[in-house]
Amino acid sequence: MVSARARSRALETLAQTAPFPRASGSIQRLSSALKGETVAVIAEIKRSSPSKGRINSSIDSARQAKAYEAGGAAAISVLTEPDRFGGSDADIDRARSACRLPVLKKDFHVSPVQLAHAASLGVSAALVIVRAVSPAQLGNLARAARDLDLEIVFEVRDERELELALGQDAQVIGVNNRNLETLDIDSSTVRRILPLIPEDRIAIAESGYDTRESVEIAADAGADAILVGSSLSASADPAAAVRAIASVPRNSRSK
Repeated sequence: MVSARARSRALETLAQTAPFPRASGSIQRLSSALKGETVAVIAEIKRSSPSKGRINSSIDSARQAKAYEAGGAAAISVLTEPDRFGGSDADIDRARSACRLPVLKKDFHVSPVQLAHAASLGVSAALVIVRAVSPAQLGNLARAARDLDLEIVFEVRDERELELALGQDAQVIGVNNRNLETLDIDSSTVRRILPLIPEDRIAIAESGYDTRESVEIAADAGADAILVGSSLSASADPAAAVRAIASVPRNSRSK
């Protein structure tokens, strides 16, 4: 049986591979970037999706990241899955080189080796969809992330999934309004689940936030941040699109 120390060393070795070795303190933490007086915007680079089809197949990830930063985004999310989302690891490389914002690798991470690969790309955090893994796998991923000094965004959609995430001491939790099986959006999901997240954790509202009014609804539920993909990626002026939703005041969840 592999010891915890051996596993940690193996993951560290994988994470130190090119192109972006992780020097101590060199990667900005996503959680720190999402703490502010306004609801932080995580702006996503997305060419296509199963729910929307083609969004912006010609998007340039470097130019898009730079525009998002100029518009006031707090972080960048990059979809790297090639078949359904049209992404690649190269998009992370270009986005990181073009801006100073922390980058979230948004993909279907189900193994520690995938997290080690994410860390090697120099990202601040990786997405883990709680319903996509078993509780045992979730624990393995959480331990691997700690070994790698990589933050996880634990994505949940119901109370049980939130309980599982909190059981792994999740510090950053995304609540997705979209049902990934049906692709339908139920905006009541964030309003129901997000207030259950402890005040000392970062709560992200996902899916369906493309106007200031919709962000205000998320803020009223206690969102620290929103993740916005399709509308920003499709915009002819992504900097202005971010700017329009980036200044909504935060509200406390401890009501």
